[in-house]
Amino acid sequence: MSLINARVSGAVNLSGAQISAPGEWAVSAGGLVAEGGVYCEDGFIAHGEVRLMGAQLPGGLHMRGAVLERPGQRGVALALDNAVASMLDFSHGFTAEGTVRLRGARISDNLTFHGAVLNGPSEGERPSLAAPLMQAVDFDFTLAQQPSGTVDLRGAQVTYLHDNDDSWPHIVELDGFVYGSITADEAVGRRRDSAAHRVAWIRRSPGYNPQPYEQLASWYRKAGHDDDARRVLLAKQRRRRRTLPPAARAWGHLLDVTVGYGYRPWLAGVWLLALTLVGTLSFGTHSPNPVKPDEGPPFHPLVYTLDLLIPVGGLGQRTAWYWSNGSLQCLGYLLIALGWVLTTAVIAGVTRTLQKN
Repeated sequence: MSLINARVSGAVNLSGAQISAPGEWAVSAGGLVAEGGVYCEDGFIAHGEVRLMGAQLPGGLHMRGAVLERPGQRGVALALDNAVASMLDFSHGFTAEGTVRLRGARISDNLTFHGAVLNGPSEGERPSLAAPLMQAVDFDFTLAQQPSGTVDLRGAQVTYLHDNDDSWPHIVELDGFVYGSITADEAVGRRRDSAAHRVAWIRRSPGYNPQPYEQLASWYRKAGHDDDARRVLLAKQRRRRRTLPPAARAWGHLLDVTVGYGYRPWLAGVWLLALTLVGTLSFGTHSPNPVKPDEGPPFHPLVYTLDLLIPVGGLGQRTAWYWSNGSLQCLGYLLIALGWVLTTAVIAGVTRTLQKN
């Protein structure tokens, strides 16, 4: 069926039709303008590719329960590149045995795949859904089962995103994907809205791209979940660390352990408390030698330990006493070094946090 550049003042109604062109174009309607929309419901079946590239559909495209199969070597079941529509309805059993392509499509209202099945091409790693640069207001991607192919949302923009446990395959392209809010299916909403689950979703994107992490953290901040936003940004730094050279990875591990890249500054306090306890107990078992007899403050193991750990200023203990015991002297040197490392890590981490926020 050819409707190339056709103009229809009403609706195009193909509901109940069965169009067969295996390996070819079952419906070729590039440039179609249908004021009343296009209806392919009530048992519509297409054996071959349905092409609506650049179509203008003010009344929307309605394919509830439609079946698209045998798309041919190209593997595309439905092509809506650069189409403009009020809504796209692929719900209630809609099944595509090939790629659904929405590259650059603009949907002014609702794009729904609620209860749909996206099997994708049977050969290769072609996507089940290819929607780079797509724009929609409400994007319902609560599928009936997990897509067999990848999902490509690079550069897409939606205001509301709805998903469930079956929405995402093992590979999801999310670089540049922008959304205003995410709503999970109510049955699993509490678990899916956890930061750990969302980070695992981002990790399905191949390679390292900072934008998906920043986008997710931005959403958490807007929702008032600052702790979750920090968890996401910490996960971003850990993922980025894998791409760095060995020396930078080592420094990253140090920042992670000491202050959590600045997103967990309380870790530095834990380390300082532990080192203070070790130093106080160790130095309290022996008596040091005064640098100048009968001068200087009396020895206090706690204050002495703090004086070693704090690299700036001084409490007067470190310069007034020294050790003849070699092991305690080595411990003193170690505490000085760790004090510098912790201080540097805290400054670097807090600086990064202030720059990001």
